Amino acid sequence: MERNTSSLAIIAALGLLLGTAACNCEQNQQPLNTTNTSSLFPKGNRASDTLFVGEVHVQPLAARDRNNDFALGAVTFEPGARTNWHTHPKGQVLIVTEGEGWYQERGKAAQRIRRGEVVVVPENTEHWHGATANTSLVHIAISNYAGDVNATWLAPVSDAEYASAGQ
Repeated sequence: MERNTSSLAIIAALGLLLGTAACNCEQNQQPLNTTNTSSLFPKGNRASDTLFVGEVHVQPLAARDRNNDFALGAVTFEPGARTNWHTHPKGQVLIVTEGEGWYQERGKAAQRIRRGEVVVVPENTEHWHGATANTSLVHIAISNYAGDVNATWLAPVSDAEYASAGQ
């Protein structure tokens, strides 16, 4: 896992994201969050229980189009929630905007991730990410496409695998 916590990189990335979210693009179905000033974007819709364990919400921010070969979304994990194991054929970038959580690559120790950190997930690397047991986590996910695929979803992260993240 590469974590880039450079202030300039984070500011540049968030500036780009905010500029994208504020435009009148067809891909942006939701306006910026104007009712909850503690969150950068709306919470979004409940995510599929077949891809996540626990309560997870996804707010799409930008869809793949002829100029951008990626999908962009804000993902909210309630305490204890996490993704299934999965891979991305062209990698993924996670920008943590709120809370604390875990990121783990298969065969490696889990890494705690916190607000302001950036995680660069290498292509075809089996991994999972989600909230800690006691805190929520919100991150912006930028998932690149290879052909028509941006993720390959695998088995759920077991309770035992999740519990071992904090040890």
